[in-house]
Amino acid sequence: MSLPKHVAIIMDGNGRWAKKRFLPRPAGHKAGIKSARKVIESAAKAGLNVLTLFVFSSENWKRPPLEVDSILQLFLKALTDDINKLHENNIKLKIIGEISGFPASIQKAITSAETLTHNNTGMTLVLAANYGGIWDITQAAKKIAIQVQSKLLSPDQITENLLASNLVTGDLPAPDLFIRTSGEQRISNFYLWQLSYAELYFTDLPWPEFDDVAFQKALSYYAKRERRYGVTSEQLGELNA
Repeated sequence: MSLPKHVAIIMDGNGRWAKKRFLPRPAGHKAGIKSARKVIESAAKAGLNVLTLFVFSSENWKRPPLEVDSILQLFLKALTDDINKLHENNIKLKIIGEISGFPASIQKAITSAETLTHNNTGMTLVLAANYGGIWDITQAAKKIAIQVQSKLLSPDQITENLLASNLVTGDLPAPDLFIRTSGEQRISNFYLWQLSYAELYFTDLPWPEFDDVAFQKALSYYAKRERRYGVTSEQLGELNA
């Protein structure tokens, strides 16, 4: 089966899953962490190079304060409780987003976790936290503008590859497969640039119910897709001959 090198997931539906069970929304986020652990293990076993999980968007700060606090506490707990297991399994952790927007305790945990796993050579686990695609493209443009202003770069030297290299994912392959759970069919300010040629997979399952079987189903969907990148099927066949 043809496997994607990079899978990116919006883990949607935690709150609605909890609401249907007459539980507080934070209970859904807690259940969602269990699903995340299962998918991380499954992705590593499958041999993926990169797995990105969208854990907290730049828009999530608008949610009720109690829910935001609960998500942040769960994020901190996951960073401290799960990091040793990731390290033992040779998984490299990378956090992307406006890290400076988090409390000092979370920033410290992020630095510690990334440092511990920095030299690991297995799958790279990317956690998008306080991340937004518009912010990502904007910060890349600012970096390039500073180089132009400092005369280290001319406008003629600005290319797609240069902009891509200045995104927070500049050292990673673009996602081949994007998954979103819970029935929503939007990208929601996630990898706006990076998802240009990704296969999009949507499932009605809420994230707490997304398990290894569901993940394998998404991978099977990807394996059946013909990725043409703008050329015809006939041209693709000639290129692969």
